[in-house]
Amino acid sequence: MYKATLSIIALSLLLFNCQSNETPTYESYNDYPVYDGNDLGLTYSTESATFKVWSPAAEAMELRLYDNSHEGEAFKVLPMKRGKQGVWMVTENRDLGDYFYTFRAQFDGEWNDEVPDPYAKAVGVNGLRAQVVDLAKTDPENWADDTRPPLKNFTDVILYELHIRDVSVSPNSGIQNKGKYLGLMETGTKSPSGEVTGLDHIKNLGVTHVHILPAYDHYSIDELALDKPQFNWGYDPQNYNVPEGSYSTDPFDGGTRIREFKQMVKALHDNGLRVILDVVYNHTGRILESNFNQLVPGYYYRQWEDGKSSDASACGNETASDRAMMRKFMIESLTHWVEEYHIDGFRFDLMAIHDIETMNEISKVMNALDPSLFLYGEGWTAGDSPLPESERALKKHAHRMPGVAVFSDDLRDGAKGSVFEHEDRGFASGKSGMEESIKFGIVGATQHPELDYEKVNYSNEPYANHPTQNINYVSCHDNHTLWDRLSNSNPEDSEADRIKMHLLANTIVLTSQGIPFLHAGVELLRTKSGVENSYKSPDSINQIDWARKSEYKDVFNYYQALIQLRKAHPALRMPTADLVREHLSFLEADNGIVAYQINDNANGDDWKDIIVIFNANKTAQSVSIPEGEWQVVLQAETIKPEGILTVGGGKVRVPRLSALVAKR
Repeated sequence: MYKATLSIIALSLLLFNCQSNETPTYESYNDYPVYDGNDLGLTYSTESATFKVWSPAAEAMELRLYDNSHEGEAFKVLPMKRGKQGVWMVTENRDLGDYFYTFRAQFDGEWNDEVPDPYAKAVGVNGLRAQVVDLAKTDPENWADDTRPPLKNFTDVILYELHIRDVSVSPNSGIQNKGKYLGLMETGTKSPSGEVTGLDHIKNLGVTHVHILPAYDHYSIDELALDKPQFNWGYDPQNYNVPEGSYSTDPFDGGTRIREFKQMVKALHDNGLRVILDVVYNHTGRILESNFNQLVPGYYYRQWEDGKSSDASACGNETASDRAMMRKFMIESLTHWVEEYHIDGFRFDLMAIHDIETMNEISKVMNALDPSLFLYGEGWTAGDSPLPESERALKKHAHRMPGVAVFSDDLRDGAKGSVFEHEDRGFASGKSGMEESIKFGIVGATQHPELDYEKVNYSNEPYANHPTQNINYVSCHDNHTLWDRLSNSNPEDSEADRIKMHLLANTIVLTSQGIPFLHAGVELLRTKSGVENSYKSPDSINQIDWARKSEYKDVFNYYQALIQLRKAHPALRMPTADLVREHLSFLEADNGIVAYQINDNANGDDWKDIIVIFNANKTAQSVSIPEGEWQVVLQAETIKPEGILTVGGGKVRVPRLSALVAKR
């Protein structure tokens, strides 16, 4: 039980003496003092350990020390002293290495539950107690020499979204450390049929960035019962600055998960892959019991005017990024992941719950750390919020956040149909009138004179300053896999035709301007047996079935070749809107067809001119193209950069349900 004391602030309290034993009172959360230091949490050496917790309205604070990760009583309880700017502090002058600790705060004469502080960087099993760990000792071999793979422009990024457990847990993965960080770093693994799996598969596919679903310590998995079937996506944060223990080989020891996470990152870097961490600062897995609320009741969350917790996350609560200490926490947490774990960028869950000022400040700090760190997020909320719409980091406000990219639900639903209507179709699956939404994705959601924005499904104006701010995709962990979606929307079509639609949808993604995003396993026609929201479904639903690689090898080969085509041709990934407007123009085409041309060695491409055509009709179509001789390099399911055939005469025949790319 707890209650923050709120009352009118007197001038004397604004000038509060940090040595006073009196408990200050505040009129509102906005009046809480802001700590300007960067040492909240634990500062550790073998000689001493200093603990600092920010909690301005607490009456008392104590540190509790343990020699066990989750059992037994505290062997020592240390009262903490109130310091400046709302910070409580205590120092223990001895080596506390490997001991565990929690904090308890008192309000209105009652002690709240003991918890790790929000800044904890190591925890024991189930994240209930923080641990004193020398982070330098968790560095794997040659960690100091770890470097990010080169990245010239953000439009060179190709994202691949995966869940750590899904990649390796299947019995046919050939991976030893199933469901673990170490499983993602294994090489030489193969399925029973001899197909390459895991890390080698991802590397061979050709993507540039592995986007890892939340891998900080989350709440839903019981790390004391890992011998029992459990699964969760991880969108239920508990300890933001610590890797999840269930993916480690020993969740009881705080250093193990840290070391193994770093080993995974280094292995990915060594194989030319950057690492994106999916972060969920918009809500916590629990609210009353959260570390935030037990130590600083109410402050880190938004409330409506009547005091009721707001819930724009649809998960029971939403955090208040517009409050100074929440903003500070987010920035320092992200910085920790970059500096300690060498993370290369972040995907922000329900980013529009955060305010624009916070996202711009994050972008500024991350850019100062490394300009190649890539930031992107969902430009929407899951419900209403007290934060005014004008201040939200919405997709339509992307132009006000120049260092942040957003997902294009316009292209997503334009290509395959609305995610909210399971039988709805999109351009690739046979719905008419979606051509302008496809064109919107092709130009990377930027301003282009040849688009009729009134016909775009969700956006009646461009929102991206440049293609670098636009994420094109047709499937992700949310909602149905692309293959399951096509099975729902096009049940009467043959498997062969649904495969054509599947390839067409992601051919649009991988040839459009902006940043392409692929859902792991899409290159194997991944299925979740029709389950739409698999956030806690068993492995049998979520695992990547590596048998599908041999069953649909032609599909994998197509995706692999298409990715290589994109990487080989800068014209498909122009970094600025000016370049797109200068070099890309649309061709006149009938219904069910989108065609465009990229001219004049765009972005330094060695192909002078390129034509791209998408035919979503169930019959082959003749499409008018500029006069001259063209070499077709992509036709239906065949990709040959050296050329498949030569066409001319101002016309080209495009096979049914497919794409065509030609050059000269």
